[in-house]
Amino acid sequence: MSGTLYLCATPIGNLEDITLRVLRILKEADLIAAEDTRNSIKLLNHFEIHTPMTSYHEYNKFEKGHKLVEKMLAGAAVALITDAGTPGISDPGEELVRMCLEAGVPVTSVPGPAACVTALTMSGLPTRRFAFEAFLPADKKERRAVLEELAGETRTMVLYEAPHRLVRTLEELAGVLGEERPAAVCRELTKRHEALLRSTLGEALAHYRSREPKGECVLVVAGKSRREIESDRRQAWQEMSIEEHMAFYQGQGTDGKEAMKLVAKDRGIARREVYAYLVGQKGRHPE
Repeated sequence: MSGTLYLCATPIGNLEDITLRVLRILKEADLIAAEDTRNSIKLLNHFEIHTPMTSYHEYNKFEKGHKLVEKMLAGAAVALITDAGTPGISDPGEELVRMCLEAGVPVTSVPGPAACVTALTMSGLPTRRFAFEAFLPADKKERRAVLEELAGETRTMVLYEAPHRLVRTLEELAGVLGEERPAAVCRELTKRHEALLRSTLGEALAHYRSREPKGECVLVVAGKSRREIESDRRQAWQEMSIEEHMAFYQGQGTDGKEAMKLVAKDRGIARREVYAYLVGQKGRHPE
């Protein structure tokens, strides 16, 4: 185990979800780096783990990170744990991994619970392709930019949110993606009061406006359907004149006949209609 960083996944709620391998590594490691030692000591005490522990969090990740790397270069085995779930997912562990790899320190991940995957698999929404967004940015400008990017996302989206900000986030998502977009709100995952609300963004918003949400939340939102994308494209083409539409393709080097075929396909009309329009407007055959 010497000179290695172990990313040890810890339970997101139910303590029974910890793996035997994680327990062994936490016991055998020289040092445990924890995001919040006050929280992690409860876990370690429950499993009677007495390995020395140090804090590693957002506000000391660079200074402490360098010290941890030095220890590993000297042969120490360090186990990194977060408050809940897999280190490196929406927490400062990402930075420590980068520092270790740059310094030539081996890094290995010891798998286990992850709230994003847990929520995705129980949401009932497509799981083959998904985009993990974690927490939306706090900065208004950056937040708006991310929301605008999500408007065109075709993959299932997974986001984290605190209960006191849930309604605001649902309002923003409904405004950008539409109130009819299928969604699931997962709360208190793996805990006694675990809850799953499968609905639409609009219905979820109405639900939590009247009921104060409790517990950390994971939002799973359906991506934009192919039908919606095609509808948006048709609308965009319809807002353009046939002449502008032809110019769009011909500006790319497409000849007149092929451009007419593409314009007709985009607009859902016959090619002869495009031809008739152009002849009527210009009094000439499209070249």
